[in-house]
Amino acid sequence: MPSHRKLAFSTLGAIGIVYGDIGTSPLYALNQIFHGPARLTPDPATVLGGISLVIWSLIIIVAVKYALLVLRADNDGEGGLFALYALLSGETRKHHGHTLLFALIMGAGLLFGDGIITPAISVLSAVEGLSVATPDTTPFILPITVLLLTVLFALQARGTSSVGKIFSPVLVVWFLAIAFFGLRQILAAPQVLQAFNPVWAARFLIEGNLYGDLLTLGAVMLCVTGGEAMYADLGHFGARPIRLGWFLLVFPSLVCNYLGQGAFQLTHPVIAGNNLFYGMVPRAALYPMVILATLATIIASQSLISGAFSLMTQAVRLGLFPRLRIVHTHAEHGGQIYIGFINWSLYLGCIILAVTFGSSSRLAAAYGLAVSGVMVITSLAMYPVARERWHWSTRRAALVWWPLTALNGSFLAASSLKFLEGGYVPVGIGLVVFAVMVTWRWGRQATSAAYSRKHTMDIAELVGLHRQSSHFLDRNAILMIPRAPHKAHDHTPALLQLLWDRYGVLPRNLIFVTVSHPKVPYVHANRYKITVFEQTPGRGSILSVDVSFGFMEEPNVESLLEEMAQQEQIALPTDRRRWIVHVAHENLLPSRTMNSLRRLRLRLFQFLRTVSQPTYYYYGMGVYVQLSAEIMPVHLR
Repeated sequence: MPSHRKLAFSTLGAIGIVYGDIGTSPLYALNQIFHGPARLTPDPATVLGGISLVIWSLIIIVAVKYALLVLRADNDGEGGLFALYALLSGETRKHHGHTLLFALIMGAGLLFGDGIITPAISVLSAVEGLSVATPDTTPFILPITVLLLTVLFALQARGTSSVGKIFSPVLVVWFLAIAFFGLRQILAAPQVLQAFNPVWAARFLIEGNLYGDLLTLGAVMLCVTGGEAMYADLGHFGARPIRLGWFLLVFPSLVCNYLGQGAFQLTHPVIAGNNLFYGMVPRAALYPMVILATLATIIASQSLISGAFSLMTQAVRLGLFPRLRIVHTHAEHGGQIYIGFINWSLYLGCIILAVTFGSSSRLAAAYGLAVSGVMVITSLAMYPVARERWHWSTRRAALVWWPLTALNGSFLAASSLKFLEGGYVPVGIGLVVFAVMVTWRWGRQATSAAYSRKHTMDIAELVGLHRQSSHFLDRNAILMIPRAPHKAHDHTPALLQLLWDRYGVLPRNLIFVTVSHPKVPYVHANRYKITVFEQTPGRGSILSVDVSFGFMEEPNVESLLEEMAQQEQIALPTDRRRWIVHVAHENLLPSRTMNSLRRLRLRLFQFLRTVSQPTYYYYGMGVYVQLSAEIMPVHLR
């Protein structure tokens, strides 16, 4: 396929996947500015000032910050919060690692909260168009919304490939439609074009009071929600198609529609149902527009659900979240995955929010706070990336990223006013996810440290015992361990000492397998490293195998070991059913010095272990191989 055709298809795909969230914001965003908590009087100065704020927020935050700058921060072609953290040098992580990591973990939690709110508010706002067309349908809006959300989440297990084929055409039609209806109103009231002058936005903020300005900024934030998806979906399409989709179609269409809604507000002081979007749609086109809006919001919800799957998969592979069962729904596209636990957690949250809040205007109070927090965290992390990766001077980096951080911070402060009205929802969800990730990370590190404190034989002793033995267990034993030995004085895992103390005999072939996830999306070279400690024909061998997988890859250790066995690099039979994998099931016990808070954290970690998929199965070692599990007492401090 010629490069220009490939670029065109990639751009079309980016429009369908990346811009669903921000593309459906016109359904509810301006309603919150002019008919929301701020209760602004829709006089010409107020309308022009509000629309000017929206336009310049789209320009500065989405076009400049994300499209032109953040998209440059790719990590082997991938984007997102965890890819951003992986870009930072070891020195930066050493000095600021905990602060940055915890901030990015909190950002991931906020994005998960956003993934719960967006489907609910998007589908609700689309279905509410029925009440504009026929007021008698108002009682059916919530049941229809719940039904659509149920169908949407029920279909996730089937994968997105078939649905994805209609994503891009539907959203292209959507953007053209909102641009068309916006242009009709602009032609009727061309004075609204003055909103391009940022003086109107500045005058609006200066002449208003601080509290009213913050309420307005909190509503304006709804216009840029979804902009962070440009960076999160970078790995699917690349920077150029995402930029082209934004500047050629999405941005012009959004601006036309927001200007059109402003023009409609100028010429119609009283609007039925206070619904600007549907108010400017001709009555004959209302039902088709409701159907199109519903499809567009479902697509927007689908992309966020898939994004939540990808985010949690990255977190699992970075050791920040319990290992969950991940189902690949497409044979050729590894990124198309399904995680049942995440899917039904999102569904439950969406239904609770939709039923509790009841309308998109009420739910909008809970929206925006999560995204504004993520945008602040992204801006803060981009400063060291610009200094280290792009070699910007301190002055240049500060002149660009500190103002952008301050701007995002003002939106965060404005959105914080919504906390008691519903903003506590994404913050609460974010804190729960944060607590889970931090606890899981602590528990894994504490368990590994407890293992290292146990008295075990070293490699030299093991090799000596193997050479002196006249009897072996005639098996090929694989020990999956957190840290691989490489030198003669490195200690072997506690599990081996337990096996030796219990049976007093060694396996003929002993292979230590350690899986690591370096902070890169993909491992292109040196995926595995083999260390040979003992290899005598007829007597057996002792080997250590280090395996690496990027956080975007499927960690199938069994297939990789089979590949190495076929190349005769390690002493394994090619028949996987003859392998025996030894695994340790730790009996976690608190130390005597552990305080009450740490004991509570230990209980949470123990609960997370019960829902986590076993290590050996997660790494593809639980299908054909034989398993031998040993119970080990481990005291955590």
